[in-house]
Amino acid sequence: MGSWCRQLMLCFGAGSPEPKRAARALHEADPELEKWCRISLGELGLTSLARKVRVGWNPRMRTTAGRAWWPDAMIEMNPRLKDISEEEIQRTLCHELAHLVAYERAGRRRIKAHGVEWQVACADLGIPGEKASHELPFEGRKQQRKYAYHCNHCEEVIERVRKMRGSAACYTCCRKYAGGSYDERFLLVERKL
Repeated sequence: MGSWCRQLMLCFGAGSPEPKRAARALHEADPELEKWCRISLGELGLTSLARKVRVGWNPRMRTTAGRAWWPDAMIEMNPRLKDISEEEIQRTLCHELAHLVAYERAGRRRIKAHGVEWQVACADLGIPGEKASHELPFEGRKQQRKYAYHCNHCEEVIERVRKMRGSAACYTCCRKYAGGSYDERFLLVERKL
C-alpha cells in the first residue's frame, strides 16, 4: 500500500475503529422472558434480533409498565407487573417487543413509536389493536414543589419542582397580548412557597 493511500485512510478515519457507544445496563435479567422473545422473533424470521434481545426487570420504574431500547435490543419491565397478573406481563412484553420488531423491520427508515409499523408488529405478536398507553394502577412519586413563579399581569402562579434557568414570561399573557411572542412585560417573578 502506497503512502498516499495510507494518508487517505488516515484522513477519512479508515483503519481506525469507531468508538463504541456504551451499552445500557440491564437490571435484573429474566432468562424465561428472554427465551420467549427469542422464540417469537425466530418465528417472525428476525434471527439477528433474536440473538441479541435482552429482557429484565427495572425496580426504578414507577408509572411505566415497560420500555424498549433500540438499537440495544433491550426490554425493561416494571416489577409491579408481577403483582397484577401473568397476562399483563405477557401483554406488556409483547407491546415492548413490538417496538423492537418495528424498528428492526424499518432498518434506517424513521418511524413513529406507536405508528403503523408498530401496530403491524403488535398484530404479528398476537395483540392486534394494542393501545399506546396503559391504565394500570401504578402511582408515581409525589415531588414537593419548591418554587413558584408569579405573573404580575394576570396573577397566575406556576409552581415548579426545579428552579427555572434564565428569565421566563407568562405564556398565557404572551399569547393573548403579544401574538405568542416573548414579551418582557409579562416576566415571571420567583416567589418562595
